[in-house]
This record gives sequence, structure tokens and C-alpha cells, in this order.
Amino acid sequence: MFADSVTHPAHLAARDVSLAFVSPAPQERIDAYRERMGWVVPWYTLVGEDFSHDFDVDEWFGINVFLRDGDDVYRTYFLNGPAVEAVGPSWSFLELTPFGLQETTEDSPSGWPQGEPYAWYRLHDEYD
Repeated sequence: MFADSVTHPAHLAARDVSLAFVSPAPQERIDAYRERMGWVVPWYTLVGEDFSHDFDVDEWFGINVFLRDGDDVYRTYFLNGPAVEAVGPSWSFLELTPFGLQETTEDSPSGWPQGEPYAWYRLHDEYD
């Protein structure tokens, strides 16, 4: 249900944010399901159980947010349990990221990406 209700990844990519799903299911099953549902979010297969355990996903699923700075990667946020149900639209995903919506209405440190509110909104097939 979560995968079927999240935003189109183009809206996140417009703010330099990537979304991907990770699952222990075999890739053949994932690919067949993605095709059936028309989903375009990348979906990867876990090998082993270390990833879920290392990132606190012991049951059901969770949302991990990572920030890449050159070759360094930092885990900046984690959410699981019923609270995950509130995430799905573009804005809720972006609010979980270190740079937020990247709009001038936010109180962000100097040098962080910011633009005018609503100026970046497009339909998912209209982004450059």
C-alpha cells in the first residue's frame, strides 16, 4: 500500500532527492510487481539481513534518509511503525531531508539550496 501511494519520484528529483525501495524479495518478483502496478520508483533486492538490522528495520518497513556529501554518506533520519503512514506526498518526503523543501520560506543556513515557494512545481513529466 505504501509503494502504491507515494509520490512520483520526478517531484523529488526536482529537488535533487532520490527515492528507492529496498526489499528482501527476489528481483524477479519485484520487477513483475512493479510492471503490473506501473511503478517507476527503483526497487532493489537485499542480499542478507544486515541492511535491515543495521538500519533498525526489524519488522514491516521503515524510512531511512541519507545525505551524500562527495564520497561520504550520512544517515540523517529514520522513521518506522504507524508514523510511516503519514509520508507519501512530495512535501512530506522533502521535509524529512536535511535541506527540506529548499524554499525561501524556510530558515536555512547560508549556502543551502533555496528558491521561491511553488516555483519548482511541475507535473511529473514536465521536469527538465
